[in-house]
Amino acid sequence: MTHNRLLRIIFCLLIALLAACDTGGTPATPDGSACAPNAITISIIYAPESEQYMPQVMADFNRAYAQGRNPVSGQGLADGERAVCVTGEDGSSGTVMQGIVNAIIAPNNQNVARPTIFEPSVSHWLALANFQSGRQLFDLTNARATALAPVVMAIWESRLNAIRETVGYDDIGWEELLGVLNSPNGWQDYGLPTARRTVYYGHTDPMVSSTALSTLIGEFYASARQNGFTDRRLTINQVRDTDVQDGVRAIESLIRHYSTRTTEFKEYIAQGPDYLDFVALEENDLIYINRGLTQYQPPEQLVALYPKEGTFWHEHPMGIVNADWTTAEQRQAAEVFVDYVLTPDVQTAIMAQGFRPANPDVPLAFPFVEENGIDPAQPRAVLDVPAPDVIAAVQQSWSFVKKQADIMLLIDVSGSMSNAGKMEQAIQAAEVFLDSMESTNRVGLAVFADEVQVRVPIGNFESVEATLRSNLRGLRANGGTELFAAVRDIVDEMTGQEDQERIRAVVLLSDGADTGDDGVTLNDAVLSLEASRNTLNPIILIPVAYGSDADVNALNSLARASSTRVQSGDPQSILGVLEIISSYF
Repeated sequence: MTHNRLLRIIFCLLIALLAACDTGGTPATPDGSACAPNAITISIIYAPESEQYMPQVMADFNRAYAQGRNPVSGQGLADGERAVCVTGEDGSSGTVMQGIVNAIIAPNNQNVARPTIFEPSVSHWLALANFQSGRQLFDLTNARATALAPVVMAIWESRLNAIRETVGYDDIGWEELLGVLNSPNGWQDYGLPTARRTVYYGHTDPMVSSTALSTLIGEFYASARQNGFTDRRLTINQVRDTDVQDGVRAIESLIRHYSTRTTEFKEYIAQGPDYLDFVALEENDLIYINRGLTQYQPPEQLVALYPKEGTFWHEHPMGIVNADWTTAEQRQAAEVFVDYVLTPDVQTAIMAQGFRPANPDVPLAFPFVEENGIDPAQPRAVLDVPAPDVIAAVQQSWSFVKKQADIMLLIDVSGSMSNAGKMEQAIQAAEVFLDSMESTNRVGLAVFADEVQVRVPIGNFESVEATLRSNLRGLRANGGTELFAAVRDIVDEMTGQEDQERIRAVVLLSDGADTGDDGVTLNDAVLSLEASRNTLNPIILIPVAYGSDADVNALNSLARASSTRVQSGDPQSILGVLEIISSYF
């Protein structure tokens, strides 16, 4: 190496070190890359689905400007052309929409959002933001689509084939799915003799989830059609029609459980038909599962069912916010970012993540192949987006059309729960669980140590809430752990009170292994759960392994018998675990 070359290397290293130490005014983006000096800064909050590609898109956009290039044209910046720097984060569409509305009408609310760009999964949320705020926060006509995905029912191929072979045609929708539910022996009447009798369906919360909101609107469309509605666009009259609402309740009666996030369902259904028969997802989520990217390897292929009654396109629109926290300069800069997202190279990268390109100049290519369970020619039936007041009315109907639940809290109060403040933390977590409980659910409380005690029989939550909280605060830890007897007795009791109209669940919280001496074994508890599975409305047992000494193997056996999963908790995370479980109902 020459002396001059060595000096040049040392000089470059010194420059790099000085730049790293510089704390002067060049902001940095979340990925650590520096913004161009004097850049116009904008922000975006995007749907969780876009997390697969958006951080890289933002980083590449900012890097181009930092290098003195326009990211859209690839050319050097013209005289007087200012750079742009975008920062962003993901957020559930319904929560962000409400945060933007709050920033206008309730700025002191805890949930306030002030982005330059809001990119939800579907434009329903932009229309709702305008409606709820009473302002034209978003120009719906010019909110450009950036990634396309129809809402589908991800259903196991064996289940879909069984329906088609039984009914004798291929075009399947809600009518045929309800046919399985209403058949006396369920799946067993559809050529699957070893399958359970009941249908297991799941979707997320339409107050926060785009997929769930589109699915619920689709259910209203399907029910309205069954009740003679023939117009193209759903109106407020159909949403308020009691017969239509009853039809939506019938569809929701397929539900095994709900969830706040699609992430849970992607992992849950991937475990196989024992866990869920079908679930509402964006098409890209189905592709994600079939490409083996979930924690579990699916035992067979999931396929996209595009309901014959129709579905919605999720277009991932970029709505540029017209509010007092965005300037004209920032809104113009935001348009440049949208232009960049729609360039062929970026659209091709987005397509690689399972989204159909929004730029028509980009041809549909891999992963859009039948081997990934999708049909590139679908959907053939697309629903019209209702007016904003109708979308709001559909959301407001949620509390009385959703499937209600009977929930028994089953809490371990054995002596080991007295260690490290675990009993107090469990009580606090149970109260948080009750804080988010729907008033129309029915809830009870049972505890176990040396014996099993039902402290509060299952009753309407509004009626028993005070008694539940009083009993929780009075719990004391003492004695052994009759875990298996507790599960057997509570499951048997709930099975004997079958109610096909409600989710029936036991939320089990235990920190230790069974130490009982009454002869009840793990197998006895498993047999009770398996017997429940043969009824038309099986019990869901959701075990929470609380603490490092919990018998996870036994709890896993109980969960498998109920086709659920163990939730792992500890004294620090138990609040969050029970908050997640509360979203099931």
